[in-house]
Amino acid sequence: MKKIIATTNAPAAIGPYSQAIDCGSFLVTSGQVPFDPKTGEFVPGGIQEQTRQVLTNVKAILEAVGLTMDNVVKTTVFLQNMSDFAAMNAVYAEFFTEGQYPARSAVEVGALPRGALVEIETICVK
Repeated sequence: MKKIIATTNAPAAIGPYSQAIDCGSFLVTSGQVPFDPKTGEFVPGGIQEQTRQVLTNVKAILEAVGLTMDNVVKTTVFLQNMSDFAAMNAVYAEFFTEGQYPARSAVEVGALPRGALVEIETICVK
């Protein structure tokens, strides 16, 4: 059983994929990049601004199905440059409850869609 999740409060998919898939007991989000859903453009600024927008987009998808960031059990963070890790991590910590942090992987990649500095995907338990 799978249900496609889509909300206008997060950027629309820019390819043949869904914002998220509800699989009954868990929800999987596609990687989010720092598009502002209101403008369709990347947010201005650097890694901190982009991380904040990415996680705001994730949060909007979760809220569309009645979940919160506390439902996130795993994240994968893709960074264009690992030297941005500390700045990304500072913003990342703002979105999760201390003591309830999800498991996480963070990797440096050669490139991200549209030149993004960060992309984050999640697995959530319902």
